[in-house]
Amino acid sequence: MSYEKIIADNKAWIDEVFTKLDKKLSRTAVTSRNKIPYTTKDGVHDDRSGNPHGWTNGFWGGLMWLMYEATKNEDYKLTALKSEEFMDKAFGEMDQFYHDVGFMWHILAGANYKLTGDMAARNKDILCAMSLMSRYNIDGNFIRSWNNHWQGQNNENWTIIDCMMNIPILYWASEQIGDERFKSIAIRYADMAMRDHVRPDGSVNHIVVHDMKKADTVLETKAGQGYAVGSCWSRGASWALYGFILSYIYTKEERYLDTAKKVAHYFITNLELNDWKPLCDFRAPEEPVYYDSTAGAIAACGMIEIAKNVPEYEKNIYLSAAMKLVKSLEKNFCNWEENEDSILQMGTEMYTNGIHKPIIYGDYFFTEAILKLRGSEFLPW
Repeated sequence: MSYEKIIADNKAWIDEVFTKLDKKLSRTAVTSRNKIPYTTKDGVHDDRSGNPHGWTNGFWGGLMWLMYEATKNEDYKLTALKSEEFMDKAFGEMDQFYHDVGFMWHILAGANYKLTGDMAARNKDILCAMSLMSRYNIDGNFIRSWNNHWQGQNNENWTIIDCMMNIPILYWASEQIGDERFKSIAIRYADMAMRDHVRPDGSVNHIVVHDMKKADTVLETKAGQGYAVGSCWSRGASWALYGFILSYIYTKEERYLDTAKKVAHYFITNLELNDWKPLCDFRAPEEPVYYDSTAGAIAACGMIEIAKNVPEYEKNIYLSAAMKLVKSLEKNFCNWEENEDSILQMGTEMYTNGIHKPIIYGDYFFTEAILKLRGSEFLPW
């Protein structure tokens, strides 16, 4: 079945879901304008605007930019700009920046620049790219992920698969200012992640510990937010799936497309075993059952992009899977009631904590997936 036919056959459903998204988000764009939400309490968005360094803080404004691009409703734009204003406070403490500047800024200020041409927003995004590039360890050949804070451990030689979604800011900055160093470091990180984070079967290590002085040397792997060492945290797999196809889009290096496909095949196989509902970890005990809807939304976005970038007779594999996945998320995990500000429920922060709750990046990626299916070519990454 062709890409076009799959979309045509599902057009009524896609349009219906978009209408529900717009109805709900046009309301919360106003009621939550003076917040940076992370989750909800008793159905009402919480507010993280007092902590501008929070890694999830770019998703609310980024979501607003997605909807503004789709509808041109000024309420979305006003809320996105307000969110960026809250986030600007982070530049007063740049020593607190870490690898998540792509999540925090590229889909926020970067989207602002792409849609409005705002040069101040562009400059903030470039400054964040410089911050990420400065985390590159020359001797060890990796980008350091966190500052010394994660569970009180010294993590100066740790990388996490999540950063595959942050390195697009480096590709973008390289194009913007004509400096190949940004792209070179992004490529080095992607090659490292392909070798050290992605296993031969397409499953993924969350955390890799490197030798600080000896390039391309792995000391150990850690469970991170998954069940155990050697398991496969599903959101980590989704970061890899989407992150590698983004690296392919920027570089056209076939090895990144092949890696995205490999992870996608592993992800799809596990979805098929569980009625298209993403578990929090694909290698965990059968009980208790922990889902992570956010992993599914991220993976769906990546699968749609893979479908756009493979030959005609491969497209069906990835687009059909993305459609089944998004439909499952909508049927099983979405809340469209007006008394609940969030949309996608049953997100999970990690296997041992924050289980089954609405999380803002779930709403962001679910919306991004629906907009892709509607035909949007806007790629904030």
